[in-house]
Amino acid sequence: MSEARASTRPEGGTRFPALPGWNLALATAAFALCFASWSLIAPFAKTFKNDLDLSYTEALFLTAIPVVLGSLARIPVGVLADRYGGRLVFTVLLAFAAVPSVLFGYADSYWTLLAVGLLLGVSGASFAVGVSFSSGWFPRERQGLALGVFGVGNAGTAIVFFGGPAIASAWGRPTLGWVTAAALLAGAAGFATLARDAPRTAPPTRYSEVLRSGWRLYRLAFFYFITFGGFVAMAFLLPTLLQDWFDFSKGDASARAAGFIIAATVARPVGGWLSDHFGAYPVLILMFAGIAVDASVLASIATSPRIVPVTIACLTLGTFLGIGNGAVFKLVPTEFPADAGSAGGIVGAAGGLGGFFPPIFVGLVKDVEGTYTYGFVGLLVFVVMCLVLAVWLVRTAPAELVGGIAGRQARA
Repeated sequence: MSEARASTRPEGGTRFPALPGWNLALATAAFALCFASWSLIAPFAKTFKNDLDLSYTEALFLTAIPVVLGSLARIPVGVLADRYGGRLVFTVLLAFAAVPSVLFGYADSYWTLLAVGLLLGVSGASFAVGVSFSSGWFPRERQGLALGVFGVGNAGTAIVFFGGPAIASAWGRPTLGWVTAAALLAGAAGFATLARDAPRTAPPTRYSEVLRSGWRLYRLAFFYFITFGGFVAMAFLLPTLLQDWFDFSKGDASARAAGFIIAATVARPVGGWLSDHFGAYPVLILMFAGIAVDASVLASIATSPRIVPVTIACLTLGTFLGIGNGAVFKLVPTEFPADAGSAGGIVGAAGGLGGFFPPIFVGLVKDVEGTYTYGFVGLLVFVVMCLVLAVWLVRTAPAELVGGIAGRQARA
């Protein structure tokens, strides 16, 4: 760790601690709050389906709508974070997210829920801010673990899945909205007061130059389309799927789905650490192979599900997806050290879109065919494509880009 990263520096005439670990912890907490807001609709999708007499396609579209705006917003928000600093942009996002969180408690029709879902999607753009903010505090050989730790903020989704239905059942949905908004506003005040941007080592390049990086950028976007998209899609689908398969209550299904989210969240820093030490591409190869096995299992038992194999497959799938997320975002600041926010916004947008389309596809197929099988078959097809690509890259990419021990030797 360089002295510049561990020193103190004046801002506004006062000296504040500028420690990497402290700022990483603040960013992780802020990310968790944003993801809690982003995920408010999913635990209630089955309830909205029954109360509003929706089709599966309409109900699952509700869970997907926050994802699409959050995905697209990651691109401009990542650029803003690179130019103006993550401290300012994160603070604004946290404060803004409080508004749709309150509105969520009072939305009582399908179209008002869709509108609220779009506004909730803005908080999903927080990931691009955190990548820019967090990576700047750490040297290259530790960025994988650092961004993996930041990704633990995914746990905000699990918190809502555990606590959201219970709060709504006890005190009503408006109370859940107000509690979430209060936490977001407190987070905004805390982040503005306590967080500090890392000293910038190089000016950001123009956004058009990041876009023109071509294959170097788009391969990361494709990998994240599967790893993070698969995580989001499964997290938002599972409460509805478990209620259909096993007739669980809303609270029980959401709590079980939270287990999948926790597995993926805990695994993300593991993926970053493994990528720091052994290289991101070898880690991705193993993860895509594991995801393919789980997708095959879930596709084969979707028509006659049993709780034990479903539980094992979902928990291991969450673990593999989480490790894959950490591995992909080890590569982003490595490839784009001065533009982690801009590049991370594009890659993150691809991942978010990967979580948007599957619920809609699954809902359409469920309405027509009455089965979830084809959703898992689709995941299997895309994962096999990623596996082939990762094998090719680990054989052809320069050692300094593969990372890990080989990369360190090449740079030495």
